[in-house]
Amino acid sequence: MTTAMTGELSAELRGFREVQRLAYACAEAVAAQLKPGVTEREAARMQRVWLRERGVRDWFHLPFAWFGDRTAFAGFRIPLQFFPTGRRLEPGMPFILDMAPVHKGFTADIGYSGSLGPNPVQDRLLADLEAHRELILREVRERRSLREIYEDVDRLMVRQGHANRHRAYPFGVIAHKVDRVRERPWSPRLFGFGVQSLKGLAGDALRGHREGWSPLWSPYTFSDHPPRPGLWAVEPHLGFRGTGAKFEELLVVTDSRDPEQSAFWLDDDLPHVRRWAEDK
Repeated sequence: MTTAMTGELSAELRGFREVQRLAYACAEAVAAQLKPGVTEREAARMQRVWLRERGVRDWFHLPFAWFGDRTAFAGFRIPLQFFPTGRRLEPGMPFILDMAPVHKGFTADIGYSGSLGPNPVQDRLLADLEAHRELILREVRERRSLREIYEDVDRLMVRQGHANRHRAYPFGVIAHKVDRVRERPWSPRLFGFGVQSLKGLAGDALRGHREGWSPLWSPYTFSDHPPRPGLWAVEPHLGFRGTGAKFEELLVVTDSRDPEQSAFWLDDDLPHVRRWAEDK
C-alpha cells in the first residue's frame, strides 16, 4: 500500500471503512437483541441475516458467537470448537460476536465484546485493551518486527494480569492481512470460510514465502519481519478466569516515511474506541 492511499482516505480505503462500519453496526444491532436463552448458533444466524439483508453475499468467514467461558476459548483444542454451539446466554454472561463480511469486493473482520447485563470482569478486560491498541500502533510505526510486537503484547498482558487467548487461534495469530476480493454472483465456502478470500490469503502466503514475509502475524519465526504494507485485521484477545474480551479492526500499513502516515487505524469511530473516550 503506497503513501498515495493515505491522507484524505482514498476510495479504496473508504470502501474498507464502509464494510467495517457495516459489520460493527451489525454487531451492535444483534447485541441489542440478545436475551437469556439465545444460543450461539442463533446469534450467529442473526448476524448472517442482518448482513444479507444489507447486500452481503460473500465472507472471509461466516459469523461466530461465543458465550460464557467460551469467550476465553476455555478448553479449545481443535478448530471445530470455534464454531457456534447450542450454549445459551444467561444474565451477566459475557459474549463475543465475530464476523468477516465481504461487500462490494471489500473485506472487514471485526470482533465485538459485551455482556448480558453487568460483568465487571469483562469491563476490566475491555478497559485494558486500550493499551494494546496504542502499543500495537506505536510499534508498527517504529517498524519493529511482527514477532517482537506480538511478544510485547504478551508482556503487557502479563503485567495486566491477563492471559493471551489469541494464542488459541490457528497458528496463534493476533492478526492477518486482508485484501480486495473479486465479486461473484455466488461464492463457495470451505469450513465456513469464503473460497475467494482463502485463495487471496494463500496467494499472499506463497508470495510472502518467496519474499521473506507472511500474511499471518504470529509468535513464530515466519513473522520475524517488519510490518508489510497493506491492511491487517488485528485482534488482541485477553482472558481472565473464564472470561474473554477482544476487539478486531483494520490497521493500515503504508510505505510512508511519515510516522503518522506509515500506520494508522482505519477508523476511530468504533464501539470500543467510543467506550474508552466515554470512560475518561
